[in-house]
Amino acid sequence: MKTKLIGLGLFALTATVIGIYPSLYSSAFGTVAHPPPRHTLTQSAEIEVVFVLDTTGSMDGLIATAKEKIWSIANTMAQSQQAPRISMGLVAYRDRGDGYVTQVVDLSSDLDTMYARLMDFKADGGGDGPESVNLALRTAVEGISWSQNPNSYKAIFLVGDAPPHMDYGNEQRYPEILAAATRKGIVVNAIQCGQMPQTTAHWTEIARLGNGRYLQVEQAGGAVAIATPFDADLAELSAELDRTRMYYGTESERAATETKLASAEKLEADASLSSRARRAVFNASASGAASLFGERELLEDVAAGRVELADIPQEELPATLAALPAPAQAAAVEAEVKRRAELRQRIDELAAERDDFISREVGESGGAEDSLDNRIYEMVRDQAAPKGLIYEGGPKF
Repeated sequence: MKTKLIGLGLFALTATVIGIYPSLYSSAFGTVAHPPPRHTLTQSAEIEVVFVLDTTGSMDGLIATAKEKIWSIANTMAQSQQAPRISMGLVAYRDRGDGYVTQVVDLSSDLDTMYARLMDFKADGGGDGPESVNLALRTAVEGISWSQNPNSYKAIFLVGDAPPHMDYGNEQRYPEILAAATRKGIVVNAIQCGQMPQTTAHWTEIARLGNGRYLQVEQAGGAVAIATPFDADLAELSAELDRTRMYYGTESERAATETKLASAEKLEADASLSSRARRAVFNASASGAASLFGERELLEDVAAGRVELADIPQEELPATLAALPAPAQAAAVEAEVKRRAELRQRIDELAAERDDFISREVGESGGAEDSLDNRIYEMVRDQAAPKGLIYEGGPKF
């Protein structure tokens, strides 16, 4: 077991989100469809969060921490009493003359694919002062496929250490961009890494104009990360839960799941043990089911009564199931539904033990009131409350 502070508490607030396969592109604007909820969630129980993240060389520690913290962020957001549908997106930015100016991962509830994209990001470039913050904010406000749900908690978290270029001609400046964000019902928060005075002046103004909050953190962030004795078992259960997935539909519909499944394989191969454990906890939750299963997942749809197995054409069934006679198909589906329920229950049991372990560790280390995790939790709790989302109990680690 080890306890340490790691950067990027800012991602510790993300739990949110994305429309079923986000696109990553260097031009600023694009759209992605949002899959329907997989559980009985009200329209008001929705969270959409986009991180606008400086990915220049000085942000290396923060980006590394983001790759560790995204699932604890998701778990923090998922613990609202309303079991919200969580979507997350990302606008990575640098500056003119760097490898790219902006790259976008659109809003989606498919957090596996979002995470797989995040794993590809590396800090590079920069070093010459101001960055393309204005374009990054404009991309987040206008180039992301925000929902039209007025009851959704919509938020942008700007995270960086350098001020915006205010000298680029023919470029929209952040006061005008933030006014557009307000009209769309988007709150804009600003998290400053480091203590550059020029950045402080702009970041506090961005938070004020965006009806959000300003936070200043050390260059690497400052989030709590605790490895536990339960992580290995949770990671294995997560992989087993992944293997229960069965998709049905036309050939093209089933092909659309390949990116989703490949993303899960990538993170199981490359993500840390602690990250995979946090992912297991999220995927076993009501909010996490939308992320894990997505659309046209056979076991979920049959169990919920959304489709009858007998009504699905044989050619649209998963190949392993289609090879069986009809009675055997029904028995196989019933057995897998039961097994999935047992896996979820075991994950929930271990998650509770893991939470207890972490609570003791945090308490023994003096508490986490001043951690970035807790400060972001309080920010999200307060900003989401007017949308009917109720949070209690503090952040998840």
